Amino acid sequence: MHSPTFFTLLATGTASLAYTIPANLQAIYNAHKAGTCAKPLSGTSSSGAVFCGDIPNAIFLKGSSGNYDNMDVDCDGADDKAGDCSNDPTGYGETAFKDTVQSYGIPDLNANIHPYVVVNEKPFFDGQQYIKPLSVMAVVCNNQVWYGIWGDTNTEPTTGEASISLAQLCFPNEHLNGDFGHGAKDVLYIGFIGDDTVPGKNGAKWNAQNVSEFEASIKSLGDKLCAADGGSGTPPPPPPTTCSWEGHCIGASCGSDDDCSDDYVCKSGKCAADS
Repeated sequence: MHSPTFFTLLATGTASLAYTIPANLQAIYNAHKAGTCAKPLSGTSSSGAVFCGDIPNAIFLKGSSGNYDNMDVDCDGADDKAGDCSNDPTGYGETAFKDTVQSYGIPDLNANIHPYVVVNEKPFFDGQQYIKPLSVMAVVCNNQVWYGIWGDTNTEPTTGEASISLAQLCFPNEHLNGDFGHGAKDVLYIGFIGDDTVPGKNGAKWNAQNVSEFEASIKSLGDKLCAADGGSGTPPPPPPTTCSWEGHCIGASCGSDDDCSDDYVCKSGKCAADS
């Protein structure tokens, strides 16, 4: 996986908000997709993905060989039943970083306006050990690239989730809504490490009236992060894993379930939690 080339190409597209991935970038995307994660930072989610540290200065969601992750729809935040979120069975009226967002001059993120990504927190994964809340992320989907922010969290072992506005940017012809997401595991979510990844109060149009306005306001930072191979930080080591059979804990190489300690199972050549 040659991540510097990946990020350089990611940033040299067009002046539009999203663009078709050129053939050479598609080849790199395919190379990541075909492999497995060498540096897993979490257990395996219900969709078969792990948070992965294989790209310098970034984390990303990597599924089994041939997969990245899917895109479930999140409607949490202000007006959580508005528009295509009206049928969301699990909607919640606020997002995880609401207090910070209020200091930016709005009541909360609005899933219909703000293109945000859901990143897990403890016990499944400690997102804040690696990336900053409300930092800019890149999402490669449907042969294009969109930028979003880390805007909500999830404690369950489920990954691959984005706000309705981001989901509809990625897949405008799939009629996605609060109860219907994108099932194919072909979406690459990238979070950047470093203090320079957060637009802050004045670096994004938080009071945007639609997703296009907000997307345009974070594009320059997204381009900068991609051109710089991610943020300015370096990935911390994976959190220590403990189990009764040292060397056979989560993330260890395996050929079968018998190679993994305790109740862990062998998934895609790595010991993982049985979800």
